[in-house]
Amino acid sequence: MGRLRRSRTHHARRDVHRSNRTRVRSRDLDLIQLIDLDPKNRAALEAQPLDFEKPGLGQHYCVECAKYYETDAALQSHWRSKVHKRRCKELKEPAYTIEEAERAAGLGREGKRPTASMPVEMDTISGT
Repeated sequence: MGRLRRSRTHHARRDVHRSNRTRVRSRDLDLIQLIDLDPKNRAALEAQPLDFEKPGLGQHYCVECAKYYETDAALQSHWRSKVHKRRCKELKEPAYTIEEAERAAGLGREGKRPTASMPVEMDTISGT
């Protein structure tokens, strides 16, 4: 007869994996482009008041990546990292807009017929 014990599977780990996927999620690129990179908003984010709830008291913030760092040295090394450079390259591309999403779904105006059509005479339809 064969084995009777249960095979080794990752039992009851689904919730742990699901929480890990969404835990470290940062702000989306379109929000950063439209809100954070505006010069007056950027200045306000870089010079935040002391906040005891945030890492590094909220004093070391990377606007492009929307992350707080503990020390200035950690922020400086982050600016030299590949992750930051990749994020800056992604931010140079234009933001994905609602109109672009509608065009991709086929809801744009380029393929539609005009709504106000010219009246059709009966003579042209019958061919006489």
